[in-house]
Amino acid sequence: MEKLLYIIRHGQTDLNREGIVQGRGIDAPLNETGKEQANAFYQAYRHESFDRIYTSRLQRTYQTIEPFVQEGVPFERLEGLDEISWGIYEGKRQTPEIMTGFNSLISQWKNGELDVAVDQGESPMQLIERQKLAMDYILSRKEERQVLICMHGRAMRVLLAWLTGLDPAMMDTFPHTNTALYKVQVKDGVNVVVDPYNIAHLAKLLH
Repeated sequence: MEKLLYIIRHGQTDLNREGIVQGRGIDAPLNETGKEQANAFYQAYRHESFDRIYTSRLQRTYQTIEPFVQEGVPFERLEGLDEISWGIYEGKRQTPEIMTGFNSLISQWKNGELDVAVDQGESPMQLIERQKLAMDYILSRKEERQVLICMHGRAMRVLLAWLTGLDPAMMDTFPHTNTALYKVQVKDGVNVVVDPYNIAHLAKLLH
């Protein structure tokens, strides 16, 4: 089986811009910048032949790929593509106190402590459990040779790590920004990033 996955992060929201913690429990819409990023991605990739689009259940991912849906590309929402739950941090500003706790959490993850989670939140291993269900489903659709997946920053980093055979503790190897693209080729059970962190479509917006 051979399949090409286009994996992108959603466009910007006001909470992204304001430094407020989002997670799977915060369903914020795209702001004007996010809509511009989504349109820039659409203009750059509108001629790609996507068999299907998969998004999380949160509106910011659907809004990012909506132009493709309006052109008739079928789409599906999957719980496994939701962002990680940041528990008690969700909806709060990134104060020094929260950032101290957040940085401690990230350090533990980098050290391989992947069962650690913020209070009332998810650990990377819990996230991976539902991501694997989503990816098993996506990869089982053999008739779909090229698909677009729109998801979230931390979830995307975790997914890219384990999907390509890395220790999930290496998740921060994968930089991300809003609508950044990674292409992953799936062939005979081997998954390889063939186009890492492509933000060429954002060039005009970054100047």
